[in-house]
Amino acid sequence: MKHVRLYQNTLLNIGEELTLDDYASHHLIKVLRFPQGQNVTLFNGDGFNYTAKVLQVKKSCVVELLNKEENPSESKLNLTLAQGVAKGEKMDFLIQKAVELGVNKIIPILSERCVVKLSGDKLVKRTKHWQKIVISACEQSGRSVIPEMVSPIGLDEFLQQPSVNGFVLHHRSEQTLLDMA
Repeated sequence: MKHVRLYQNTLLNIGEELTLDDYASHHLIKVLRFPQGQNVTLFNGDGFNYTAKVLQVKKSCVVELLNKEENPSESKLNLTLAQGVAKGEKMDFLIQKAVELGVNKIIPILSERCVVKLSGDKLVKRTKHWQKIVISACEQSGRSVIPEMVSPIGLDEFLQQPSVNGFVLHHRSEQTLLDMA
């Protein structure tokens, strides 16, 4: 059986029994038809992987936390990606791949030429959707630290933020990354 990783937005303590949230329980019981007695890996964003044994597979799933290990796959780099909001599923794909590659913070940028117009309820709904993609990408890629998904901001607001060491990658730039080495 394949190795299963699930996110739990709660404090995880070794030796305790935990009832998984509705999403994780549904995924284990209905989607994967996961057997009782097998182990799963849980994480909560603190940088550790928690091995848990499935004790009950009924309406909800109960596990016992067996041990805790630091996740060695986390990058030592602190990477922030500021990206113009793309339309359709392109932004979802971009967020997924950024998380898989080790980005720590994602800042969606709304510019004057941006096709996607987000405000009010639509903005809140889209940001929650992107946060779910971040968590799913962490589950699949083996990351145990949840990258920060910032609410979309305007380009002017982004440019006014305090500068840190970094690169702005532009397709029409005269200078290449090799020139900076």
